[in-house]
Amino acid sequence: MPGFLSDVDLTPNRIERARRQAGAYIDLTSSNPTTQGLLFPPDILRAAADGYWSNRAYAPDPRGLLAARTAVVADYARRTPQFDVSPNQIFITASTSEAYSLLFTLLTEPGDNVLGPDVTYPLFEHLAAAHHIALRTYTLDEARGWAIQADSLLAAADERTRAILLISPHNPTGSIVAERLPTLTQLGLPLICDEVFAAFTYRAATTPPLGVLHPELPVFHLNGISKRFALPDLKLGWMALNEPAVARFGARLEILNDAFLSANSLTQFMLPRLFDQGTAFVATMQARIRAALDMALETLQRCSNVTVRPPDGGYYLFPQVAGWDDEEELVLDLLEAGVLVHPGYFYGCEQGAHLMISCLTEPTQLRAGLEILVNRLSSPA
Repeated sequence: MPGFLSDVDLTPNRIERARRQAGAYIDLTSSNPTTQGLLFPPDILRAAADGYWSNRAYAPDPRGLLAARTAVVADYARRTPQFDVSPNQIFITASTSEAYSLLFTLLTEPGDNVLGPDVTYPLFEHLAAAHHIALRTYTLDEARGWAIQADSLLAAADERTRAILLISPHNPTGSIVAERLPTLTQLGLPLICDEVFAAFTYRAATTPPLGVLHPELPVFHLNGISKRFALPDLKLGWMALNEPAVARFGARLEILNDAFLSANSLTQFMLPRLFDQGTAFVATMQARIRAALDMALETLQRCSNVTVRPPDGGYYLFPQVAGWDDEEELVLDLLEAGVLVHPGYFYGCEQGAHLMISCLTEPTQLRAGLEILVNRLSSPA
């Protein structure tokens, strides 16, 4: 059987070729906090790691070190609404990407399918292909704030559907699943909920854990330190299973995680200290992102042919631009003017012309890039 990358066109697209040849430009696409001046306090990292070296002993646990899992449990207890789990319901992984891969292995066989949103980060397509399963899409309704269209869920599911992927807050639209969806109960499938942006709310007051909204279904909540603490380089994530999920799948998931044990002991050891002492840094990051979203929305709303919705959460904007039929030409035109954005089709969006703008971008650069964008889009073609 050919490898999952055998049919992938690895030729750089027009935007990538133009970016490589462009002169100076402002990049409004970055999702990497460490390149945007958001660095977790090094003194906390040093102190968190210090105790590990003098008592170093490799004692792996297939669910993760107990102290790390206990810290995650305490974090879920602080959520609104509160999500009550025990350490036995937590599995530590090296990343949320690894967690997806483990769950695809757990829940599916080659030829099965999972449902995911039609507009989303492209990771899922690659992971599904790697497991020789299909990614079937349901519709996010832009007119209803990118809410999940119930009928499309029913239409996409068949006898080989094994799970439903939900991202809340969603990347890149920022929508949050804030209430029960009866269609999910009707389908009765396990839910995989990506919550990596849960700490970063904007229009919404909170990000409800899906296991609280749907306690009758098996729910796997995925999160980690990459977004939460701006620590993508330390590689640590976790899965929190609600009671139906751990009762039905916990023992087999333990065997899978034990086969790899890929989450390193040092970062697990550090995790309780990150939660205990990282609160002020996270609050500073939240305030910066909120201010950036305020400024970006105000700036974009000056342009009459841009429609932009305040996101429920996350740190991206996904505005629609009128007057352009070709997103690629739109992005190339903006790059020529000195600003890089991503087109909506990078995220599977095929309705209208959309742009992805990261408000994680360093604030001075974000403001300057948005001014270029608005001036360009406001000028006669």
